[in-house]
Amino acid sequence: MNSFHLGLAALMLVTGSINTISVKWADTMTSENTAGKLQPFRHPFLQACGMFLGEMMCMVAFYIVKWYRERKRQRELAYLRLDANETSPNNVDEPVQETPFNPFIFLPPALCDMTATSIQYIGLTLTYASSFQMLRGAVIIFTGILSVIVLRRRLEWFRWAGMIFVIGGLVTVGVTDIIYQPDGKNTTDNHLLPQYNTTFNPVNYNYGGLILGKTQEGTDELKPSHILLGDILIICAQVLVASQMVYEEKYITKYNVPALKAVGWEGTFGFLTLSTLLIPFYFIPVGGFFGDANPRHVFEDVYDGLYQLAHNAQLAGAFSLTVVSIAFFNFAGISVTKEMSATTRMVLDSVRTLVIWGVSLGVGWQGFHLLQLVGFAILVIGMCIYNDLLIVPCLREVSYRSGVLDRPGSYYDMQNEIEDELETSNDDAQAIGSTSEGGPETTVFDPRHQTLGLENQSNGEV
Repeated sequence: MNSFHLGLAALMLVTGSINTISVKWADTMTSENTAGKLQPFRHPFLQACGMFLGEMMCMVAFYIVKWYRERKRQRELAYLRLDANETSPNNVDEPVQETPFNPFIFLPPALCDMTATSIQYIGLTLTYASSFQMLRGAVIIFTGILSVIVLRRRLEWFRWAGMIFVIGGLVTVGVTDIIYQPDGKNTTDNHLLPQYNTTFNPVNYNYGGLILGKTQEGTDELKPSHILLGDILIICAQVLVASQMVYEEKYITKYNVPALKAVGWEGTFGFLTLSTLLIPFYFIPVGGFFGDANPRHVFEDVYDGLYQLAHNAQLAGAFSLTVVSIAFFNFAGISVTKEMSATTRMVLDSVRTLVIWGVSLGVGWQGFHLLQLVGFAILVIGMCIYNDLLIVPCLREVSYRSGVLDRPGSYYDMQNEIEDELETSNDDAQAIGSTSEGGPETTVFDPRHQTLGLENQSNGEV
């Protein structure tokens, strides 16, 4: 692993952690709303729009990379033409041609992503950031099940075992969120101290609140049932994420579409669709279902959300971090998969969960509970087993060395294959013999018959 690979891994780890932390950070802040009151920022659909805006930026990144590679290729061709000995510049790689495709093939996965992201952000407002990241591991379960149903794929035994471990980890994390509730208060909702209130005031503005973590625990109306609801919403959203993955594997992988361009198309469709849906959401009354999320008590008051962003620079900064970080995270994740492996990306994603958990503990968004650490460990073990990483290969190596299993390509394994082939050939010979005795003569040409006939003819002549 060189410095370039380390840089990609660090970029994915940092930007991925910032993405989840910035969304949760925005949820913990208050700002003046359109009614002139200080209210928590509760606009998950507006935050989802910001995420899709960041994914749209991947399209810009794709064309920048494409332009850079084409420019580099043209420069190399120019150098080769200057060489008098080089008559035909064949040493320059030709650009990979894309398979023609209809961009609307990305609409179904974009709709799945849009719905799943919105549901997850609603769940994030009700639970911990670390639990949000851990519970997203449930996508392995639903992806495996849908692969069997839709793709007709046969899963190995260790993938089913990994799914069982993941289920155990999810249950452990969810139970931890419900059990440990100090004095009926949920520490996910924090109110800024007065000296760090960054509500916009043109005359007397205080930028001290830009230091993350200057918060104190306040009374919260959320109950353990709300935490449970948030966890359930996050897990249910993984069904849509898994559907998106299975659809992409079945219908999109046959096209040679660059990953950055695919993410850009999905972000474009997701942003346009959700932005359009924000218009009817502005007029759908929901009463107190979302509490005091907006003064009009509608499904999503986008004007109130933008008003709160405009009146709190710290909140606007957190929202901007969400948009920018998701773009860099997708770019880094795709590059890690291409330059290293999908397994490395899975490991980095697990480390990202630890970083988010550590930040949540450090700023006081939640307390440390050993049971949650146990749940996270079970989740990681399940992911490693499912992806055939470390655990199953070690067990396989122990089985080889202890003689329980024959190593592929070993002497005994080859002997078993030879014996199987001999048994098959004997069965075929017996079948041929029985056919020649009781059945009609074969009309298939066999050189051995011709040789035998020539020998009999020569003996008769002698």
